[in-house]
Amino acid sequence: MSDEKPTFSVEEIDAAPTPPRARVDDAAAPAATMAEAPAERRRDYLDGFLAEKPQDIDPAAPGGAIYDGVIDALKEIFDPEIPVNIYDLGLIYGVEVSPEAAVAVTMTLTTPHCPVAESMPGEVEMRVAAVPGVRDCEVNLVWDPPWDMAKMSDEAKLELGML
Repeated sequence: MSDEKPTFSVEEIDAAPTPPRARVDDAAAPAATMAEAPAERRRDYLDGFLAEKPQDIDPAAPGGAIYDGVIDALKEIFDPEIPVNIYDLGLIYGVEVSPEAAVAVTMTLTTPHCPVAESMPGEVEMRVAAVPGVRDCEVNLVWDPPWDMAKMSDEAKLELGML
């Protein structure tokens, strides 16, 4: 070993140039595709992947077009006394779609003496029957189990300031 100490030189500058930002388009194409016409590269490999629906889903099953359309229609119906839709409010106990696209909705109301007890089931039937692909709709109004605030979604609780 040598007793010499390493020396460093310091150069003072006013500013350094900003390095160029890397871009996906700047990436080199793999050697196998260089001979072929280069394919257009997507900016994000997740583009479309997350939005794509799984293949071979029964339209009547959860995740299917008819079932999801029915849920979306139910989320557009609001309780007149509470500013939350009836689905997030927990008034919908079940949605069944038959292979023939007949829909049965089992629901309740906040109380048997609810002012919309006569009109709400009819509105649900009309809105669900209007969903593309639905053949017909039957609404079953039940009182057991009784509705309580525990059936509300977190979104509904947040909207009402309960979280």
